[in-house]
Order: sequence, then C-alpha cells, then structure tokens
Amino acid sequence: MTDKTMTPDEAISRLRSGMTVGIGGWGSRRKPMALVRALLRSPITDLTVVAYGGPDVGLLAAAGRIRKLVAPFATLDSIPLEPHFRTARQRGEFELTEVDEAMFMWGLRAAANRLPFLPVRAGIGSDVMRVNPGLRTVTSPYDDAETFVAMPALRLDAALVHVNRADRLGNGQYLGPDPYFDDLFCEAAETAYVSCERLVDGFATAVPQTLLVKRYSVTGVVEAPHGAHFTSCAPDYGRDEPFQQLYATTPWPQFRERFLHGDEKSYQSAVQTWHEEQR
Repeated sequence: MTDKTMTPDEAISRLRSGMTVGIGGWGSRRKPMALVRALLRSPITDLTVVAYGGPDVGLLAAAGRIRKLVAPFATLDSIPLEPHFRTARQRGEFELTEVDEAMFMWGLRAAANRLPFLPVRAGIGSDVMRVNPGLRTVTSPYDDAETFVAMPALRLDAALVHVNRADRLGNGQYLGPDPYFDDLFCEAAETAYVSCERLVDGFATAVPQTLLVKRYSVTGVVEAPHGAHFTSCAPDYGRDEPFQQLYATTPWPQFRERFLHGDEKSYQSAVQTWHEEQR
C-alpha cells in the first residue's frame, strides 16, 4: 500500500507547460479550486484545458495560461457565461473546441477505455459538425446502417478533481447529488490528482455507489478543506454566491492582487476578511 498524500504545490510541480489537463466538476460545482490556485502560483502555461468549464477556466484564461480549451460550456451557473472566459475568448487569446455535453462525456469515456473514438448520436443535425470540421462520422456495420459522430478520445496528460472524502491510497468519495464524471477524468489521464475536503482512514462503512474515484487511477491525494471554494461542494458547503459575484465583477488585476497573492492559506484568510467587511 502506498501513501499518495501531497500538498497542492507538490501535485502541481509534477505538471509541465504544454500539457493537456482535464479539470473535473461542472460549471461552478465541486471544482478543484485549491489545485487551480496552486497552478496559478506556478510558471506552467501553454495548456490545453479540458473541462465542463467554470471559474477554473475563467481564472486560467484571465492569467493567460490556456493555449486551447476543449469544453461544452464555461459557466458560473447562477451567472450564465463565465466573464473572464468571455473576455479572453473575445480577444482571441486561446483556441476553442466546443462540443456537445454528451460528446464531451463520450470523449472522456473513449480515453478512459483507451479507444481512439466512440460513436455518439449527439451532434448529428447540429452546427457542432460545422464549427468542428475535423470531426468525422461513422456508419454502423449492422443492418440499421445508422450514422454517428465519431467522437475522438479526450486523452489527458493529467487530471485535477475534488471530492468530499479521500483516503491516503487514492480512493475518493463524493457525498453530493452528482458525480460530475470525475472518475472519467481520472481514468482518461496519465496522472490524476485528487483534492478532498477531508482525509479519512478508509471506507469500510461507505455506500459503495459513493466511492467514485478508484486508487488505481490516482497519482496523488491532497487534503484541501474548503478546496472547492468559491464553487459548491455539497453537502459540505454551498456555492459562495456573494464572493462569486465579486469575482465576476472585479477586474482581473484587482482580484488577483487581493486574493491570489499568496498560498492557499492566504487565499482562505483573504476571503474570510472580505466577508467580515461585508457585515
């Protein structure tokens, strides 16, 4: 048995510029924000980011770390379009591959199963083929002869995900309403780093269906309390809507200077101070 625990900075130190990095979660829900903030503290850049995008994408785009984004959307949920993503995209600061949500999932599943592609009905009859001219179709070899989109595998060099609980071996548990495909991100990647709200000694009494991430697909485990902030991590905490609104309306240089000037402890302290000022 191997103890895979490490700090956020130790996990990110294993990444390199130019990598393809998948980021779990969905929109502004259970994003591995402590790991994203550690990534911002590093010199790593020129990334291809693969995500159901939220503030993870917004932060990395604002910091100029993204070369290419593969995503079905970039949203803050209660704010429909991620504002820093929008600004960077309108300036043409990175390449975008936009696909249907189901196509994205099947791309992860293909990579997780080490397949070059998987056939999917999603995308047929839509503009996804027009805006992605590199996509191909395949015809069923059986009597139905149905045409499908051949969704290419979304192979990842590394994955970053956040769960509610994890053990030192790399098993991860989610306690909220949705797994958000975090297991597929880990299985589609060469290396995977899982942050969690709390490390536990094991899952002897856990409901098996909640044991989302398996140790065989995990490289490192990071204990990061409140590590999804300001996104939600139900049932541990909800989304910090006032702070998300601040993030969405504050110019990037000002937000970076106040909240991202130090390590994760400094970030959490700055957030607490801001909330106290609002009372």
